[in-house]
Amino acid sequence: MSAIPAARFSSEAGTASPEQRDAHDSKAGKALNGHLDHRNPLVFDTRELGRRPGALKRLTRSVEAPKDLGIDGVIGVPEGAPLALKLRLESVMEGVLVTGTARATAEAECVRCLEPVSREVSADFQEMFSYPDADDRSRSRTAEPVDDAEDDEDRFFLEDGLFDLESVLRDAVVLALPLQPVCKETCSGLCSECGIRLDENPGHHHDAVDIRWAALQGLAETDQDGEKDNMGGAEAGVDEKQEK
Repeated sequence: MSAIPAARFSSEAGTASPEQRDAHDSKAGKALNGHLDHRNPLVFDTRELGRRPGALKRLTRSVEAPKDLGIDGVIGVPEGAPLALKLRLESVMEGVLVTGTARATAEAECVRCLEPVSREVSADFQEMFSYPDADDRSRSRTAEPVDDAEDDEDRFFLEDGLFDLESVLRDAVVLALPLQPVCKETCSGLCSECGIRLDENPGHHHDAVDIRWAALQGLAETDQDGEKDNMGGAEAGVDEKQEK
């Protein structure tokens, strides 16, 4: 079955109260974010699926990763990097249920040694994209109006049979990324004194000085310097006597 005809939609919308029509228009305008561009690789068309509950469609698509796909300053998929998508579209009463997996390579710096890190990321997601008229039809069967404005804030809607996967994809990828990426679990990091990489210099160390003895050590070094100066003066005096 194709998308619902405009005449049928207008008829159903006309039976709704002014408050319901205003709520519907507000939700549609906010959730649909204007007109979707079918040329966008993250915009998908469900019109071939129809509106018969139970209809299925599977597809795969390789796209370029959008900008800022990841955790800013920590780890992310570079803009334009290959992003493999595998989707399952299922028609249900309220809309289209989208289940899928995204795979890509994320890049970062090791939080311990600051070396470059690459990680294969696999993110699973599932989201419902509702028909714009789904609430109107359900409300017509409800005796009392239902105030679900807060619930609508987290919902996604189809626009002319199209849906944009980018927002759902971002949330899924961020949840799949490590918050503290490391080059390997046993990474020893950097020396806190000089910054040298400890994995490449396993025997590297600095002699630790107990701060409680630091002052005494300074006095001892001063006394040693003074003794050397005195010995130098004494030797000079002996040399002068010998010359006489």
